[in-house]
Amino acid sequence: MTDRINRRRALEAIGAIGVAGLAGCTGNGDDGDDGETSALSWHAGGTGGTYYPLSNEFKTIVEENTDYSLNVQSTGASVENVGSLQSGDADFALIQNDIAYFARNGEGIETFQGSPVETLRGVATLYPETITLVTLADSGITQLSDLSGATINTGDLGSGTQVNALQILDTVGITDFEEQNASFSQAADQLRDGTIDASFVVGGYPVGAIEELANTNDIEIVPIAGEDREAVKDAASWFADDTIPGGTYSGVEEDVDTVAVQAMIATRSGLDATTVEDVTAAIFDNTDDLTIKADSISVETAQDGMSIELHEGASAYFE
Repeated sequence: MTDRINRRRALEAIGAIGVAGLAGCTGNGDDGDDGETSALSWHAGGTGGTYYPLSNEFKTIVEENTDYSLNVQSTGASVENVGSLQSGDADFALIQNDIAYFARNGEGIETFQGSPVETLRGVATLYPETITLVTLADSGITQLSDLSGATINTGDLGSGTQVNALQILDTVGITDFEEQNASFSQAADQLRDGTIDASFVVGGYPVGAIEELANTNDIEIVPIAGEDREAVKDAASWFADDTIPGGTYSGVEEDVDTVAVQAMIATRSGLDATTVEDVTAAIFDNTDDLTIKADSISVETAQDGMSIELHEGASAYFE
């Protein structure tokens, strides 16, 4: 499956930083049984996306319903978070299901090629992560082919956003472009300033950084539709159809077809099973307390799209 993906740009852009990310963290634990502790490290994503505010809602729920405290950290998201879990620097993290698969199986992108992260474990899937390609309304970019020769923000270095953006661009044959790497919030500023032409954003809609941009500028959401969408799904089976409803962002009144991956909670095998079960139970017994992606996160859907084996503590809760 994965060998159908053109990895050339992903290898160039991600390979060097991935190795450092996986090997360079000092960690706050070891790979053996850690035993129960009161303080847990939870790695999220950039502050302008969905991972960070959602993780802080999880923090509130866990701290209100268990004896644990969560230290939520803003990060470069999926690929970086896998490295933090491997090193023990993180106890839990939010990552994409495709990145989880690559990491656990040692394939897909050079960061993990031939080096499976054997300690990576799943907890639960959460919600579809929509691939949003945003530009300003006067950019002249209305379809993927218009990106040829453009300056494009593909997301933070090492993020799942960057991986997905490069997969999509390669699949549809966009090779002539200048790549920029910055967070969602920085990308919005770059669009306002005219230093980039378009930006990929991956996250559950509405994404705060895009909402803020749409409130100050006329924006265009570029569709990933028709033959392009079918080609993307054929190249990588973890992509699924998705649609951004009209009215999600100010000034964008029509539905926009695109694709999505799945957000998930991951952990590491060395974390105590009781700890994982308690944190999982706190979240999924109290999903009514969520305000972010509340319609998507539930016990019933928590294993949809799970791409790696579960931690025994998560299994104990769900089974």
